[in-house]
Amino acid sequence: MAVWALLSDRSLDRALPALADLSVDLKHEPLTVLSLTHVLQIDALAVFVDAVENPGQAWSVLSELHERKTRLPAVVIVDRDHLERYPWHEVADEFVFPGAPVAELTVRLAMLRRRAGAGDGAVVRLGSLAIDTETYRVTADGRPLDLTFKEFELLRFLAQHAGRVYTRPGLLREVWGYDFYGGTRTVDVHVRRLRAKLGPEYEHLIQTVRGVGYRASDDD
Repeated sequence: MAVWALLSDRSLDRALPALADLSVDLKHEPLTVLSLTHVLQIDALAVFVDAVENPGQAWSVLSELHERKTRLPAVVIVDRDHLERYPWHEVADEFVFPGAPVAELTVRLAMLRRRAGAGDGAVVRLGSLAIDTETYRVTADGRPLDLTFKEFELLRFLAQHAGRVYTRPGLLREVWGYDFYGGTRTVDVHVRRLRAKLGPEYEHLIQTVRGVGYRASDDD
């Protein structure tokens, strides 16, 4: 199941009730900059930032997220009265009003995912893997794989540069977008999880180059 994050000092039924009706695993964190570290560690597909009661704090959190260049899609929950109070478009990828119905929320999130996936429907292939950059769907010989957002991004990046070796610090910059707090061990953990989900038949597609880093092999 997809993991989403909500940064809010309010309960879900007050912040964005429609989220409860979506089939997502929601992680609720306080509206603080410190919460961003945990959100990044759990590989959330997107983060909702509640700006209704404390728009200034929400602006600070979103600004920090934007400065980190994490590529994590951010959705600001904002009242109509505060829509023009800050230039939300500079730090958030989408916005919703707190009373947004499920249908509207679903459409906005679909549009957000489409933009994040470049919106061109391109499919990257690595051996028997098909990686759809628009729908974030990966299949192995037609069998869907359940990957987290960061596992998908790691696989997509390596597949798009198959044969090229990347160091762990290099992958941190390219996939996480900055020197992630977890250090290079984060890369090893995600590679291990990715291989486990690929299974014995396809784990060889992500190869370890001893003393250097990792590469994708398109040999099936």
